[in-house]
Amino acid sequence: MSVKRMDNVGIVVEDLDAAIKFFTELGLTLEGRAPIEGDWAVDVTGLPGQRVEIAMMRTPDGHSRLELSRFLAPPVVADHRNAPVNALGYLRVMFTVTNIDDTLARLENRGAKLVGKVVNYQDVYRLCYIRGPEGILIGLAQELK
Repeated sequence: MSVKRMDNVGIVVEDLDAAIKFFTELGLTLEGRAPIEGDWAVDVTGLPGQRVEIAMMRTPDGHSRLELSRFLAPPVVADHRNAPVNALGYLRVMFTVTNIDDTLARLENRGAKLVGKVVNYQDVYRLCYIRGPEGILIGLAQELK
């Protein structure tokens, strides 16, 4: 086995402060913010002149992290924020929540929009997709006992 664990999922945003507030409202904790630049960063990404500000957010269980990145240089070259759920590539991040209705109400105050409907999947989960900050697609799942 090669994989020990997943370290994080990365999302590129324009407004880092708004994204931090949104994911904090969802229940993640800001671990820290840092500038990322220099030869080592260029060598990893292959982006000459890379300058990025990142924020690392941790899930309440302490096992997963979300890395939010705002590119200062080079300019962003593609925008997938409003891609439909059947688009190729990155699709969404899904979080298990305690109460989907309460979570939706709080996130709507931060600009979240419900994509379709909240559905009951075989009396196991209540599920929905929302568009979060900058149109990022996020899944919410409430386990039904």
